[in-house]
Amino acid sequence: MPKKQIGEGDPAPEFNLKGSDGKMHSNAEFEGKYLVVYFYPKDNTPGCTAEACSFRDVNDEIRKLGAEVIGISNDSVDSHNKFISKHKLNFLLLSDPESKVIKEFGAYGNRGIFGIGTLRKTYIIDKTGRIVKILENIKPEEHAQKVLEYLKEHA
Repeated sequence: MPKKQIGEGDPAPEFNLKGSDGKMHSNAEFEGKYLVVYFYPKDNTPGCTAEACSFRDVNDEIRKLGAEVIGISNDSVDSHNKFISKHKLNFLLLSDPESKVIKEFGAYGNRGIFGIGTLRKTYIIDKTGRIVKILENIKPEEHAQKVLEYLKEHA
């Protein structure tokens, strides 16, 4: 029987991944805050760079609303650190080299001409650990603004 796709209202899958700061990070440390988990295909590619920079540019506003942003891809911590340094990113990136968490969230699949891999998907998780909004199929440069608009209305 195929695994049920997670959706809005469901508890967020558990994760415990190494971050760009060299520490392990899990859902538990974000309890009591809104958490924006965005999945992206690859560090330092044009779309992913535009997306990361758009989150960088609104991250102070997101934090003022009581939310934290984390990005997850299957790139290494070393790759994440180069990406952060090059683009002055101001949020945590987590490494999921085996795509285990990416798959558990349902952010893995057919990327058209780019083959099978990590999909550009964002999950907004409320203070109790439930997914309250899933964003997908949106332009990388507009992604963070859509998240900010949602948080302004609901956080």
